[in-house]
Amino acid sequence: MMMNSSNQDIAFLDPKVMPETRTEKLHSGLSKYALYRWFFAVLFKLGSLVGFRGQSLIIAIPYFWLLIFFFCPFLIVLKISLSEPTIAKPPYMPMLEYLGDSAYNLKISLYNYVTILTDDYYFGAFLKSLKIAAISTVLTLLVAFPMAYAMAKAPKHLRGLLLMLIILPFWSSFLIRTYALIGILKDQGLLNGLLLKIGLISEPLHILNTDIAVYIGIVYSYLPFMVLPIYATLEKMDWTLMEAAADLGANQFTAFWKIVVPLSKTGILAGCFLVFIPAIGEFVIPDLLGGADTIMIGKVLWTEFFNNIDWTMASAVAITLLLVLVGPIVLYQRIQEKSL
Repeated sequence: MMMNSSNQDIAFLDPKVMPETRTEKLHSGLSKYALYRWFFAVLFKLGSLVGFRGQSLIIAIPYFWLLIFFFCPFLIVLKISLSEPTIAKPPYMPMLEYLGDSAYNLKISLYNYVTILTDDYYFGAFLKSLKIAAISTVLTLLVAFPMAYAMAKAPKHLRGLLLMLIILPFWSSFLIRTYALIGILKDQGLLNGLLLKIGLISEPLHILNTDIAVYIGIVYSYLPFMVLPIYATLEKMDWTLMEAAADLGANQFTAFWKIVVPLSKTGILAGCFLVFIPAIGEFVIPDLLGGADTIMIGKVLWTEFFNNIDWTMASAVAITLLLVLVGPIVLYQRIQEKSL
């Protein structure tokens, strides 16, 4: 009876007494601005015209955003990739040709896609990108997991500081950080100078303009994207499970491998995709740190678009790259659905 009475009291609480949530505070604060009120007025007006109201309208907002800023540009790029190149502005032929008497001729060219699959230059660039992205992701995971594990095991008053140190590189420009690696990795750079001074090498190592430099650049640049999701998973873990495993006779490595790694699988997968997907299309790091043989698909796309002025081939490369990336994304979603 006491439980029923308390439930009734909770059910009939005055809404004015309930504490205001962060979202409600943010909304009430932004409501003071006319632009914010005008935006929602227009949004609800458009929603009512197409039949969306209340919760349906809120759900439709992200889909509307994707429609405008992803699906429409995707259709434009797809249309250009199926066009024929020409020397004009824009440098491609129209797909629809008017023949007169309300007759049109639809011209679709698959030449660019056939070239990507059959030409060693383009196909090799895709394979090279997949190879570098996969190896870089594994290396980033090997570096990030111990860091995330140490952060999760650190005292609570130090975790904020350690988290800030992980995010600190984002406070500087990505391009500046990449140029800084050139000064470190070149033959007369800081790394070779240090190794020569302590006597580990007798002559400078040639690291710059090689695939190794690209691996170092990607690991350094994308390390926070791997550390943060793994740390977020490990921080929520019940560490008494490790003590229980030790009580049952398991050594530290066995307990780590059979408890910590499986429980952090969600963070590992999220970090791997956050590194692997952008690493495939990386342009700046291979261009500045890689050599002549480091031909990744991002560099190929830039060359076709700006140097060769071949928008049709550049668009076909972009669409093919997108299709290659859809596979890992769908696989990740399937894994997430199974885990739930």
